[in-house]
Amino acid sequence: MADREFTRSELAKYTGEGGQPAYVAIDGTVYDMTNVEAWAGGKHHGNTAGQDLSDVIVKAPHKKSVLAKLPVVGKLVD
Repeated sequence: MADREFTRSELAKYTGEGGQPAYVAIDGTVYDMTNVEAWAGGKHHGNTAGQDLSDVIVKAPHKKSVLAKLPVVGKLVD
């Protein structure tokens, strides 16, 4: 895992808009969604990058199975 630490306010900057990467946190790990086609523009099925989506992913049809394919950029700390 990458050593970078993100607070919630820092993570909120990474929305995938205005040239920023699209990052989301799941269970304390921050993933880079920038090059995931389904996350184009930092949005995916009503969810927006720059947030902790731990509660959301468990309701998704794919659950956490997609996480192993994603680049890890750090961890969420509060």
